[in-house]
Amino acid sequence: MNKETESAVATREPDTSTGDFGFSVLFATTEHGAHTARLAAERALVPHLPPDTGTTDAARLIIAELTANAALHGRVRGRKARLDLTLDPTCLLVEVTDARGDHLPAPPPDSEAGDGEGGRGLLLVEALADGWGWRPHHPGGKTVWAVLVTRTE
Repeated sequence: MNKETESAVATREPDTSTGDFGFSVLFATTEHGAHTARLAAERALVPHLPPDTGTTDAARLIIAELTANAALHGRVRGRKARLDLTLDPTCLLVEVTDARGDHLPAPPPDSEAGDGEGGRGLLLVEALADGWGWRPHHPGGKTVWAVLVTRTE
């Protein structure tokens, strides 16, 4: 495995008493690294999502956008990003941590949203997620998170 594709994966099986599921993967802040992390996350997560609710497609898109943003905007030579997923009986938390705390996430202004080929990822996350935001991550990075309600009772 070369440095570009190597990643450390840690998953935990659902807790039978709570139904909780967790997944974490380190990935290179490259297009290939983000793609590899997204695919690994989907393989681990999809069997645990409620079927036929649209949740799976929304989760896939949110994971894809946040990992792609980390690869595009969070790159620091020699540092990796991390994707963490936490699923409990009612919601999915997607968190992507990168080393660029100086480059904060913000959807483009409405006047710029339709220009060019990119720049609409956070608008998509905003539309699909039930909440999203970011927080600083020591020592100088950031964690961008999104919550998706998977079941309402």
